Amino acid sequence: MAKSKTQYVCQNCGYISASYLGRCPNCGAWNTLVEETITAAKVAATPRTTTAGAKVQPQKLTDVTITKETRVKTKLNELNRVLGGGVVPGSLILIGGDPGIGKSTLLLQVSGQLAQTGGKVLYVSGEESASQIKMRAGRLHVGDSGMYLYPETDMPSIQQAIDDLTPDYVIIDSVQTMNVPDMNSAVGSVAQIREVTAELMRIAKSNQITIFIVGHVTKDGAIAGPKILEHMVDTVLYFEGDMHHTYRILRSVKNRFGSTNEIGIFEMHQAGLEEVANPSEIFLEERLAGATGSAVVVSMEGTRPILVEIQALISPTMYGNAKRTSSGLDHNRVSLIMAVLEKRASLMLQNQDAYLKATGGVKLDEPAIDLAMAVAIASSYRDQEISPTDSFVGEIGLTGEVRRVNRIEDRIKEAAKLGFKRIFVPKNNLHGYDDIPKDIQVNGVTSVAEALHKVFN
Repeated sequence: MAKSKTQYVCQNCGYISASYLGRCPNCGAWNTLVEETITAAKVAATPRTTTAGAKVQPQKLTDVTITKETRVKTKLNELNRVLGGGVVPGSLILIGGDPGIGKSTLLLQVSGQLAQTGGKVLYVSGEESASQIKMRAGRLHVGDSGMYLYPETDMPSIQQAIDDLTPDYVIIDSVQTMNVPDMNSAVGSVAQIREVTAELMRIAKSNQITIFIVGHVTKDGAIAGPKILEHMVDTVLYFEGDMHHTYRILRSVKNRFGSTNEIGIFEMHQAGLEEVANPSEIFLEERLAGATGSAVVVSMEGTRPILVEIQALISPTMYGNAKRTSSGLDHNRVSLIMAVLEKRASLMLQNQDAYLKATGGVKLDEPAIDLAMAVAIASSYRDQEISPTDSFVGEIGLTGEVRRVNRIEDRIKEAAKLGFKRIFVPKNNLHGYDDIPKDIQVNGVTSVAEALHKVFN
């Protein structure tokens, strides 16, 4: 008889303890350790095989041949760009997001499009029945696509269905509902998710089947389950958005076949998700004329330049300690910029409450947004309007200098395309680029004090 032992596994991070603990020592979460019984059984190892079915053999690096991966393009160009140019056959793609954000809608829409173009698609759902999926597919206009529906959670049955159908694409919705009967762990536990993902990876690589996995997220916004789940897959996508707005952002945080930090923007309608071809116009379309505390930054999301309005509201504090609040911006970055403005630009902000926001529900986290934040804060503090045709790019150091940023040529062209007449950039970025549009004035600045002087005088 196989020897078994008991261990306690954190359902949040995968930490293993020999005894029960109220709080996980690794991630700090409370009441997440669950008892699991592990049976030690010898299993014959399965060697890794090539796409042709041959056993992998050691070979010299000089003998390895490089083949360019083929890609299958969907009808959603935003998704194609986030994936690096299209779907790579044999890849394992993980999509996470908040409940109700539209993960299943996106994958069902893509599945119907792939099936309509001749691909064989198997949609495995552990959360909905076939009739529910059929109703939603009809609303998304993919009800006659010819894809296969399989409402099942048993992994051996799913594997058998894949062997019988030999599909080109498989969608697993969601990985937390899949179950390996041989394991004593509960459905959705760390051990179950790890085993299910490992089996799906083997199926994808051995049979050149593209598999999309839907993953639930925790209250902190991370994909539920062990962190190894994100390490095992080829691509990790996060589907973000505000439940009170119709815009959705598909963000790539890991991609073995393309660039990371790419984003695609969609708008949710009754008939499904529609692409947003020019997101900069959406983020800027509701700007008020003559408003103070508003500055436009040309931010880079992957390889795409996006113009976003940064708003600041500075008002005298009613209490002893000034309040700092930010939405879509890093709170520590806001505090840092305000400290630099007070020390290097003589703005008395220590007795002022500050509220900053990146409009449109987008989150900005690159250094190049510093200059726009500083100008917006100064505009609200001085109650002076910024020209609506001005835009800003630059990182601010602690000594008040404006430091160079990357891809300055793409940023300038995007600002000119949307009708901006002036753009303020780091002075060190003024050289090394060609073909800049003539209808935009590029101003180089070396310090935040110089930038404020040029903007408001």
